[in-house]
Amino acid sequence: MKTISNYKRSVLKTGSISLGIAVLAGLGGCGGDTSTESNFDSVDPQQPVQDWVMVWNDEFDGASIDLTKWTHEVDCSGGGNQELQCYTDSAENSFVADGMLNIVAKTAPEGSQKPYTSARLNTKDHMDWKYGRFEMRAKLPSGQGSWPAFWMLPTDEVYGGWPRSGEIDIIESVNLKAGTSEGGSEAHVYGTLHYGKVWPNNSSSGQAYLLPDAVNPADDFHTYAIEWQEGEIRWYVDNYLYATQRSSELRYNAKDEAIGLTHRGWFSENFNIVTGELETQWSSAPYDQQFHLLLNYAVGGSWPSAVNETGVDAAVFADGQTFAIDYVRVYECASNPNTGKGCETVRPGYDSLDDAMVEGKAPNPPLPPTGEPAANLIVFADAENTSWPMWDCCGGSTPTVETDDADHGETAEFTIGSQPTVMGFNTRSSSGGDDSTYNASTLKDDGVIRFDMKVTSAPNDSSATWRFKVEAAGGQDAGGTAVELALTASTEGVAPVTGQWQTYTFPLQALFDAGLDLSAIDVLMIFPDWGKGEGAVYRVDNAMIGSPDGGAASPELTIFENNYNPDWPMWDCCGGSTPTEESDDADHGITAEFTIGEAPTVMGFITRSSSGGSDKPFNGSSIVADGVISFDVKLMSAPSDSSATWRFKVESAGGPDNGGTAVEVDLATGNAGSAPTVGEWKTYRFSLKSLFDAGLDVSAIDVLMIFPDWGKGNGAVYRVDNVKIHNPNATTNPTPTSGITFYQDTTATDWALWDCCGGSTPTEETDDADHGSIAQFSIGEAPTVMGIITRSANGGGDAPFDATAMLATGVIKFDMKLVTAPSDATATWRFKLESAGGPDNGGTAVEVGLATSNEGVSPVAGVWQTYTFSLQSLFDAGLDVSAIDVVMIFPDWGKGNGAVYRVDNAMISAP
Repeated sequence: MKTISNYKRSVLKTGSISLGIAVLAGLGGCGGDTSTESNFDSVDPQQPVQDWVMVWNDEFDGASIDLTKWTHEVDCSGGGNQELQCYTDSAENSFVADGMLNIVAKTAPEGSQKPYTSARLNTKDHMDWKYGRFEMRAKLPSGQGSWPAFWMLPTDEVYGGWPRSGEIDIIESVNLKAGTSEGGSEAHVYGTLHYGKVWPNNSSSGQAYLLPDAVNPADDFHTYAIEWQEGEIRWYVDNYLYATQRSSELRYNAKDEAIGLTHRGWFSENFNIVTGELETQWSSAPYDQQFHLLLNYAVGGSWPSAVNETGVDAAVFADGQTFAIDYVRVYECASNPNTGKGCETVRPGYDSLDDAMVEGKAPNPPLPPTGEPAANLIVFADAENTSWPMWDCCGGSTPTVETDDADHGETAEFTIGSQPTVMGFNTRSSSGGDDSTYNASTLKDDGVIRFDMKVTSAPNDSSATWRFKVEAAGGQDAGGTAVELALTASTEGVAPVTGQWQTYTFPLQALFDAGLDLSAIDVLMIFPDWGKGEGAVYRVDNAMIGSPDGGAASPELTIFENNYNPDWPMWDCCGGSTPTEESDDADHGITAEFTIGEAPTVMGFITRSSSGGSDKPFNGSSIVADGVISFDVKLMSAPSDSSATWRFKVESAGGPDNGGTAVEVDLATGNAGSAPTVGEWKTYRFSLKSLFDAGLDVSAIDVLMIFPDWGKGNGAVYRVDNVKIHNPNATTNPTPTSGITFYQDTTATDWALWDCCGGSTPTEETDDADHGSIAQFSIGEAPTVMGIITRSANGGGDAPFDATAMLATGVIKFDMKLVTAPSDATATWRFKLESAGGPDNGGTAVEVGLATSNEGVSPVAGVWQTYTFSLQSLFDAGLDVSAIDVVMIFPDWGKGNGAVYRVDNAMISAP
């Protein structure tokens, strides 16, 4: 037997951790500044942890595999992952030699059921455990298509079939040493949990890890382990803790009702044995049962075949490829075997989401039923609400009601002296209120807290940050909750400007996500940093909690769609013409037509009664973050002056001549990226946020104008349709029945052509009769990927596509024509999709070679070719199909210089 070495690690016992949390929880308070530091150096990492007691092991020192410990699984099922091996009990695939267990994947004999053979061993019939330390020292195999794993499954599926009863992947890797898209060598290992609902709605969460100094796990032996205790599992490589996952923790309101999560971890979904109903559980389940160990070496499958060099490199397995295991050991925590707690091997950062803590996929609990949506609460508007009096926490002043301008009338004025304080409105009887808390639970999805504020005098300390704080159920000191944010975290995202009224909006959903109990809001505070406010004088008005616009949480205005809105008539400012309604093509029907003569003018739609409207301006404040103004334009006749630039202008509150605002931009700066074209409909979209940032008061929009330069429009005739102000995300992605076309003669609404990193602007070009207008991409010296995207940061509309309902039968396909091949002839053409923001933002991505499409072909210069990929295959490879937001087609990163290619008919559809 080999000598078993002691572990060298730092250890903090559970009691110490709990004490630290308790101390920190008691430090809240107005203006407090107390800190606590844990002294991790007080633990000697060179001393073994005596409470870990080995209860099972296999050192593989015998002449053969110990069948009292391991059972071979013999099947060719592919592991549910489309793997390409048959698992056997042959000594050619698994044997003990020189103190090692060798699992060998190799090419199968000709005529075999699968092209490869390998082995999978488990301890299910011999031994299983609940909690402990599970450790393996091994040298991992390499090569495209290699997929070794050391993992655990439940012995009895107490909570139902996979993954309801859970899966713990201690370590797995794919394609070690194969090339990556960045030009490196694959070296990641992964630790993952699988849990939740029945496939395909199952969940998983985990973390990848790279060894220090670019060491590859296939070059030498390393130790891989988990420590599993009640409610927590931690992953280690060579005793370094790189990932932690925990059970979810519920957040409760003042009525002891679950209203959210204080920690989003794993969850389980199973049937209540009493009611028979399927229920979500936020507990230690499913990781509170007996699990057994598995060792296996898969070849190919949905994950490895879809990444790195894609597919399986047959040469890797021609002479056999070995997964070599030095030992497997299981330890029990003697301090508390029933929970596994008391032997934690931890380090600073192991419980931080910015370091080792992994956020799980647990859903929020449903809010408790509270009846009809709450009526809006006016905290202050022209007069003090006696239930919510103005309040100075700690400075000794008495806020007053002061008259401001015509728009605001009576306002609440706060003045900060030399005494540090916070100020606002308070409903607690101890501060003059009547203890009438506000229940905003039913408004979580679309409600807001909003107020207007004007700084009359800035704080003497110019470094002071202005803040907003809301408390519920007495605040933290009384067991309630509180959330504090900078004013710049509002929807409007602006800091106060002295002498200027500004509106601040905070969505209730964001406050709820940050930990606020919405059921008992009792304090609103607006103030500069504690201790830095002296000299500040500021006024507040129109403070409210509720649904904006009288309950229209996501307002939408249709100004023209097949006919005009009588509140917003078509309008010729100064030319004396009368715009008309004209019939156009099948897609647009009745449209608004504008004709410009010799008299200089601007044209569009107006709601001012002086021009035939109804004086009903549109308030877009609640959708400023995501809202857009969109419309279609078709040029019938161009202006006689070809130098004319087409423009879009929006006014609000009567425009600049009446104390309102206006913003004018070039039409080509919209998503379409070009001016109107004779005979062609183009869609233009401008985000409310960009207009707001440019100075528009979005709370009272009353004119939209589309026109060529003043004085240069003579001869222009143009049509406008589908004019709307709306939040596209409010109704994004209903269950699809007919898919989406990303590009067919033009990009889909909310999608844009995109060059990730090369600095080019993809163009629309005319091709042959079959394809017409197409998207053209050109790659220069800078490495890049290209495609079609819906993220606003890249010109899209943040409207990802939900293809869940089409998963079983749907496909994603496109036509591609290579105009000029990359100068590097070794470049492989690739197809990549991302969802929910991609891996960098917690989403997913799948990359495959174009040649793995159903057609199985690579691009040929000058020839249009169709590429089809099943949604199911992409889902199996790890894509979240519920929020697809990027479609990419490109040659290998860094090898694309000189490539010019065209794309058309890109879509998700039924086959």
